[in-house]
Amino acid sequence: MMNEFEKNLLAEVADIHGTPEGAYNIRANGKAAGRNSTANIEIVSKEDKPGIDIIIKPGTKHESVHIPVIISESGLKDLVYNDFYVGEDADVVIVAGCGIHNCGDQESAHDGIHTFHLAKNAKVKYIEKHVGEGDGNGQNVMNPTTEVFLEEGAYMEMETTQIKGIDSTIRVTNGELKDNSTLIVHEKIMTHGEQFARTEFNVKLNGKGCSTNVASRSVAKGNSKQEFFSDIVGNNECSGHSECDAIIMDNAVVSATPKLIAANVDAALIHEAAIGKIAGEQLIKLMTLGLDEKEAEEQIIAGFLK
Repeated sequence: MMNEFEKNLLAEVADIHGTPEGAYNIRANGKAAGRNSTANIEIVSKEDKPGIDIIIKPGTKHESVHIPVIISESGLKDLVYNDFYVGEDADVVIVAGCGIHNCGDQESAHDGIHTFHLAKNAKVKYIEKHVGEGDGNGQNVMNPTTEVFLEEGAYMEMETTQIKGIDSTIRVTNGELKDNSTLIVHEKIMTHGEQFARTEFNVKLNGKGCSTNVASRSVAKGNSKQEFFSDIVGNNECSGHSECDAIIMDNAVVSATPKLIAANVDAALIHEAAIGKIAGEQLIKLMTLGLDEKEAEEQIIAGFLK
């Protein structure tokens, strides 16, 4: 049975209220807290290490998988390996995410290694949200790693969000793409206080006609620090684009380090980066509508991270 803190976190990170529909695996404090497979989606425990295998049958359409993790024990360090095998022509939504409620004085951490194998023409929308809370002195740490392997014509779209309560995170996403496959990543991050966030994207465009678009939007407040790294390698006729847009406030520090390698004359690769404070004109415009400066800043940030 989950307490109210755990239920609220589950709703926040995975939009789960009560028993979810379809396939799901809920992990709480390092242990299984609920699981359901369907006729087309099978979830099985790994035998050699902590984690699960999610097998999605070819041609599966309009189904979803929820695999949230909840931690409410201070001092718990959780590590899981989840592998997704998505069959040919399948089209599914996968919802992950982790919530930590830490009221103690020890570090609570979750490291999730997710590996996606998408067969020919498979399509996945992957949604991942990280949230931390608690009134103790212990830190909330999350270090997610995502490995993506796309076969011919496969398509994967990732939406990752971390805007609350994570003291330290190192997020790594690696992708290898074959002919006419596509990887889209939209990341949103907000840090404050003494928090630290590092993002690394490494994409190998190996197939003819494959493409990637990696976009990060972030807000850094207080004394927090953010680092953005992107490494796109074009080994064939392909297209790649990475973008880092950040709002910096107070005494925060943000760095963006792009790297593009074209190993084929028909590889078209682009990087864009913009880091700056909130424009004074935006604040003035909202303040003329009756908002004070803090309220105006919050409105601008909410719109930026929407």
